[in-house]
Amino acid sequence: MADALHFTGNEEADALLAEEPLALLIGFALDQQVPVQTAFSGPLKLKQRFGTLDARAIATADPGQLEQSFREKPAIHRFPGSMAKRVQELAAVIDDEYGGRAERVWTDAADGDDLRRRISALPGFGNMKVTSLGAVLAKRFGVEAAQDLVPNHPTLGDVDSVEALEDYQAKKRAHKAEMRAKQSY
Repeated sequence: MADALHFTGNEEADALLAEEPLALLIGFALDQQVPVQTAFSGPLKLKQRFGTLDARAIATADPGQLEQSFREKPAIHRFPGSMAKRVQELAAVIDDEYGGRAERVWTDAADGDDLRRRISALPGFGNMKVTSLGAVLAKRFGVEAAQDLVPNHPTLGDVDSVEALEDYQAKKRAHKAEMRAKQSY
């Protein structure tokens, strides 16, 4: 079991990701069109500004109040309005389907296929996030059902230090550049 996920460079934010399952899911929900560090720092900023990471409290919050937490400088995400809405939708699913306990997404999964289905049903979780979250669950938390989701390329699941995050991001940039070069031919 990981006591911290080294995704942000901030000890408090990294510890929260490992200790609070909803923080991990919120980080993944925010992980688009911003650096990894920004996305995964979001749960701590939200907790500090909104006061809690309780799924029901977020799900039932006044949308304007939640959005204000996202917009406060520095903004939690470059798209604070749409991301506040996405996080609220995510919290509602966790509250409604998992009794407010985010870890039940994986602890109650019967097998890899069930886990894939559960993660895919979360708002904003496409195939890349399913495999990346699966890799984190398998490699950092020992979740057996997640083993089937681990892809054969580097993911955040391989990040176990600040240096590993830098290496992962460099490989990701190189892979994207390679893909762009192939598309231009």
